[in-house]
Amino acid sequence: MTAPGTAPDNDIPAGDTGTLRTNRRVRHWLAGAGITALAAVLGITLAVRSGPTPACAAPPTGDTVHRGKASFYDAGRSGGTCSFPAPPADRLYVALGSSEYSRAAACGSYLDVSGPRGTVRVMVIDQCGGCGPGKIDLSDEAFAKIADRAQGIATVTYRAVVNPPLDGGLTFRIKDGASRYWFAVQVGNHGNPLRSVEAKGPGGGFHKAARQTDNYWTVEDGIGPGPYTIRVTDVYGHQTTATDIRMVTKQVQRSMATLASVAAPSSSPSAPPSPTTAPSPTPAESVAPTTTVEALAGAAPLNTSHC
Repeated sequence: MTAPGTAPDNDIPAGDTGTLRTNRRVRHWLAGAGITALAAVLGITLAVRSGPTPACAAPPTGDTVHRGKASFYDAGRSGGTCSFPAPPADRLYVALGSSEYSRAAACGSYLDVSGPRGTVRVMVIDQCGGCGPGKIDLSDEAFAKIADRAQGIATVTYRAVVNPPLDGGLTFRIKDGASRYWFAVQVGNHGNPLRSVEAKGPGGGFHKAARQTDNYWTVEDGIGPGPYTIRVTDVYGHQTTATDIRMVTKQVQRSMATLASVAAPSSSPSAPPSPTTAPSPTPAESVAPTTTVEALAGAAPLNTSHC
């Protein structure tokens, strides 16, 4: 039996212990009403975390209001399947189903979620393995702001936050195992979903990096020992470039570069924006010196697929 005030186990996103959680969920519900009945009541579909992404997958963007259901879970110290060093300091985060998670395309973006008690702003850090379309999984703290936790599930609306106000500029984190021969970087504190990341070493041209499902961007043949110049573009066409990113793995390197656009203010479904905080480095991580900004482009029309 699910403990009072706790979301059903099958709504917990699969992280590093996804297999263990899945086994626990199956045993739990086979002893109860059964998997099929549960799916009918909650309106969810069972999904395998490592399965294919739906053909028309895309993160929430623009002014579209989505209607659905929310449950809650606790990611602990994990930064989720987005591989962030830690959850946001305010612990207001959300996990999305595979179609909206869109192979990490939603990572680092923000949603305003409205429920019976109000609205909360949350950062996408995770994929919810048991969430179908319209189903999201909020952190314990976020769910408590919009609904009674004793309910377990709440009817909600949610929408993307365009250009959310953030503390500081973009952050960069070189993946463990990266080298001059294989480049892998995670971009953080960007706010809007990212469209592309390009990188170059001294004296070379930009190489387009490929987005991976763990929220790192890679150049398979590498781009030399660094330092690197990294150009980031979001889905709205905002573009900025940071320089002097070093080949130092697992450290969070902060920059002054930002994708914010004054011409496009943040939007919220029914409440003023709440403060947001970028993920903080874990105690084992150090923070590199500030990098410099090279350029910032203006906004361009949103280019998304139509499902």
